[in-house]
Amino acid sequence: MNFKNTAVTVLFVSAVATLAGLSHAVGNAPAASKAVVTTVAGMPPVLDAENLYSETRTDQILPEVKKDLERVYVPNLRGNSVWVIDPATLKVVDRFKVGSAPQHIVPSWDMRTLWVANNAERRNNGSLTPVDPRTGKPGTAIPVDDPYNVYFTPDGRSIIIVAEAKHRLDFRDPKTMQLQYAIEVPKCGGINHGDFSIDGRYAIFTCEFQGSVAKIDLVNKSVLGYLKLELPKTRFKDNAKPLNPLETEICTAKKGMPQDIRIAPNGKTFYVADMEADGVHVLDGESFKEIGFITTGVAAHGLYPSRDAKQMYVANRGSHSVHGKRNGPGSVSVIDIATNKMVKNWPVPGGGSPDMGNVTNDGKWLWLSGRFDDVVYRFDTSTGAVNKIKVGAEPHGLAVWPQPGRYSLGHTGNFR
Repeated sequence: MNFKNTAVTVLFVSAVATLAGLSHAVGNAPAASKAVVTTVAGMPPVLDAENLYSETRTDQILPEVKKDLERVYVPNLRGNSVWVIDPATLKVVDRFKVGSAPQHIVPSWDMRTLWVANNAERRNNGSLTPVDPRTGKPGTAIPVDDPYNVYFTPDGRSIIIVAEAKHRLDFRDPKTMQLQYAIEVPKCGGINHGDFSIDGRYAIFTCEFQGSVAKIDLVNKSVLGYLKLELPKTRFKDNAKPLNPLETEICTAKKGMPQDIRIAPNGKTFYVADMEADGVHVLDGESFKEIGFITTGVAAHGLYPSRDAKQMYVANRGSHSVHGKRNGPGSVSVIDIATNKMVKNWPVPGGGSPDMGNVTNDGKWLWLSGRFDDVVYRFDTSTGAVNKIKVGAEPHGLAVWPQPGRYSLGHTGNFR
């Protein structure tokens, strides 16, 4: 793939038309739900209104994606590099330099490019480095403003650059990277993670440094409002010694620190991981109100649904600080989505800092970066057993490839 001509990097126009009438190219697609969801124009149809992840189950991989290398791509924030792991051998098989401060590796809407979001120390010097998943090799970086994170509109017509430091969402043409328009989100300090409504009308983004979330109208290109998240009265101790994830203290934080957000399979509620609250807020998307809270572990950070969409894995980073210590009380919690109860908790042996990643195609493994420990974890989703692989300095939003699904909404792999 020639990345010098960005017009060929994201062939989304024909894909939109094809997917609009496509049930699924591979696997046994489920029967359509009786409920019909009216989506925004150009968005692929919702095939099961009771499970919007119905097309991301095991082996529902598009034919072109199936030909790609099986790899785990790890951006090293302080190493300005990407390390590549072969999941079959758990060995690092490649390394390459990218731009300054790579934060996340993001699959494109059409799933044919992996974008490395290089946030840069000077935010107007950020860039996106394309990686060809067929070869695992990088292309020429493309300058964009302040790309902390990257998402895609559900219709595939825009790549959304989350310009965190600028309190702004930049909507660009995914072929040329030319700016289409921007939405200012002035009251959302630390805007970083987002997810989209089942019909594509709106998105909710987290405001890390405001303890709140922002609801964005994608049709009218405006901010619908902000919601401050409620903090519990107690939380777990930060880096408690000895490691004891059940040891609590009075929560003295004045506001939360929301991180990842994922919509539930029912398409109605959203889960928001909160590092200060040590758990997950549950929001009603339409009314934009908080309706519940699930305590998980120290510094809840990343959210990943299981392949059968019955469970949500929560990466608990082990420190309430943005820059935590090594060997903290990090863990992975498992939420039963039907009951919204935590049913399992898997601590990292000896301590650690699980951050961002994804589940493998077969659902057997959860890969996460160890943000403060310069390692990558592979959790067995049946037993919670952990493998560790040494990587570069401060690994962050790693991507697991290939993945099932019809299209990507961004981040480290939000597929539908």
